[in-house]
Amino acid sequence: MTWADFYLICFAVGFAFSFLTFILGGVHWHFPHGLLSGHLHVGTNLHVGHGHGCTPVQGAGNRTPHIHVLNPATIAAFLAWFGGAGFLLSRYSSLRVGIELGLSTIAGLIGAAVIFFFLTRVLISENENLNPADFRMVGVLGNICSQIREGGTGEIMYSQAGTRRVCGARSEDSRAIAKGTEVVVTRYEKGIAYVKLWSELEGEQ
Repeated sequence: MTWADFYLICFAVGFAFSFLTFILGGVHWHFPHGLLSGHLHVGTNLHVGHGHGCTPVQGAGNRTPHIHVLNPATIAAFLAWFGGAGFLLSRYSSLRVGIELGLSTIAGLIGAAVIFFFLTRVLISENENLNPADFRMVGVLGNICSQIREGGTGEIMYSQAGTRRVCGARSEDSRAIAKGTEVVVTRYEKGIAYVKLWSELEGEQ
C-alpha cells in the first residue's frame, strides 16, 4: 500500500461518516462517560425553547452539554481533511513523506477544529430541547432580592432549570415586601412576577 492509498482510505472513511451524519438526517450519538454529558442530537430538526425574559445570575450553572474535543464528528472531520490533503500532496507535490504527513496532520486538525466550533456554537445551545413546563413561573418559590415598595416593583431571585435567576416582581396585594422575604409567584404577566408571602400561603393550606 502506498502513502497515496493510505490517505485516500482515510479521506473516504472520514467523508463517508461525515456525509451520513450531517447530510442524511438527525442522529443520536451516545458517548462514553467523560466525552459528553448526556447525548448529542445532530440534525436539521433542532427544537429551541424560549425563556421568560428573566435574567440568569452570573456564575450560576446552566444546562449546556459539555462536548469533549474528541468525539465522532471531529474524528471524522480530521480523517477527511487529513486524507484529502495527504492524497493531494502525495500525488501532486515532490515533498518528503515526513513533510507531507506533517502538513496533512495540520490540515486534519484545522478541519476538526472547524467542526468542533460548529457543534459547540451552532448546533448545541443552552436552550435546546427544553421542556416549557420546566419554566412555568406560577408556583415558583423564591426570595425578594430587591425590596418591593408599596405599589411598586422589586426583584425576586429563584432557581429554575438548574440556574439562579432574577426577575421583576410586584406584590399581589400591592403592599411592601422586605428584602429576603420568602415568596411564591401567583401569576406572571409581561415579564413581571406577582408574588405572595410563602408564610401566608402555607398558613392557608
